Amino acid sequence: MTRMLVAAAVLSLAAAPLAACSSTARTEVETTTTGQQLIDLKAAYDQGVISKSEYERKRKDILRK
Repeated sequence: MTRMLVAAAVLSLAAAPLAACSSTARTEVETTTTGQQLIDLKAAYDQGVISKSEYERKRKDILRK
């Protein structure tokens, strides 16, 4: 009986950190402001990654939101 209690105690202590990890896991949500989206879009345009028409279209889309 004593061995069973000891074994149960050991198992519960061993599992405690694992349970704590899963219960405290956080999901981070990335939120980009409209201003940051416009800055990033302008940088892409200035670096030649997107064309002027793409820049204008995406800029209007961002401002519509």
